[in-house]
Amino acid sequence: MKRIVMTGGGTSGHVTPNIALFPVLKRLGFEIHYIGTRNGIERGLIEREGIPYHIISAGKLRRYLDMKNVYDAFRVMKGFVEAVSIIRKIKPNVVFSKGGFVSSPVVWAASVNRIPAIIHESDYTPGLANKISMPFAKKICYTFPETKQYIPDDKGILTGIPVRESLLKGSREKGLGICGFIENKPVIVVIGGSQGSKVLNDSIRHNLDFILKKFQVCHICGRGGVDKSLEKVRGYKQFEYINEDLSHIFAMADLVVSRAGATTIFELLALRKPNLLIPLSKKASRGDQILNANSFKKQGFSHVLMEEDLNDESFLNSLYKAYSNRRTMIEAMRSSDISNGIEKIIEVIQWATENR
Repeated sequence: MKRIVMTGGGTSGHVTPNIALFPVLKRLGFEIHYIGTRNGIERGLIEREGIPYHIISAGKLRRYLDMKNVYDAFRVMKGFVEAVSIIRKIKPNVVFSKGGFVSSPVVWAASVNRIPAIIHESDYTPGLANKISMPFAKKICYTFPETKQYIPDDKGILTGIPVRESLLKGSREKGLGICGFIENKPVIVVIGGSQGSKVLNDSIRHNLDFILKKFQVCHICGRGGVDKSLEKVRGYKQFEYINEDLSHIFAMADLVVSRAGATTIFELLALRKPNLLIPLSKKASRGDQILNANSFKKQGFSHVLMEEDLNDESFLNSLYKAYSNRRTMIEAMRSSDISNGIEKIIEVIQWATENR
């Protein structure tokens, strides 16, 4: 039996694309193993899928000077030693990495064990973990056409992001039922990523009375983000996190308000869902979400409001404008030649398996 070790963690965006590949890999006869951290979000998501899960240490990779870097350097090296041992025990045919702090030691360990490693980069520019893993990878899959300039020519393959098959099979009726919404009033779905977004949460709640005059709101607000004082507000439904029912929630959405993580926005593209993106500020990130959002805006897939320009007035204006332009966004998405990345990535995995 062919074996594959997969890795990636820290946020759901580094995990759900891997999960999207599971059904096809199983049909092709792969035995799947996953390497992650003890307390990362990836553990619960992967164990729920019934995939063998192996734990290593991981340290945060920083682009700035900090005394924590010394401690975390030892954690990274410990993770590398642990990954080497796990890979020698499993003896996989190939390693597939989705990025995040846990992934680099796994890619390095694959190289030491002469196992071909494939990296997938979701964002417009490669993250630090993927940057330091690239020299040890056989192929690098990427998502945005513009990313090609950051990838070695002999390694890069434009694949797009794998989107879960289950996400494409949602029911609007079930979504409305889950939220207790009525049929004849449009629905906004707000999603701030796996960890939630205080900025999005506050923007919705500050303007909720105005928004509810025209829309119903399904608000996925992140762990600890539910406002209990609003639980009985008609037309407003809150969730900390949604997994199995997410397909139904997206199916009922007439407009999605979201951060601009690559996994989420490519899911919206696959689902042809008009959206308002509020990317994470460069003050709180390396600016990847801004680049992601601007790429989608340029292609006509999204309306974008920068966090620096966000206030109650600009938020409401952008919300209404995005909704009024929803058909234009849908047409642009339908005309796009960007497809679900599952097929192309599976081709790369099979190629690496056969050409070790």
